[in-house]
Amino acid sequence: MTRLVEHAGWRKSRRSQNTSNCVEIRHAAEQVGIRDTKNRAGGVLIVDCAAFGFFLNAIKSNSLGDRSSAELAD
Repeated sequence: MTRLVEHAGWRKSRRSQNTSNCVEIRHAAEQVGIRDTKNRAGGVLIVDCAAFGFFLNAIKSNSLGDRSSAELAD
């Protein structure tokens, strides 16, 4: 299995701006790693490809709604 924590192969959206509010992803085998660009050494969230696909589709269709950080903390 390819190690997702390796430094090579990470990418972020081409639409990202220089605001430091981005995440990077890396595909490996049947998993996707997700990490914060502000804290690359802070850990990697690893999910399977199917779950990541559902997550992306939910974002694109706005199924998650428009929730503020305060609402998510509750």
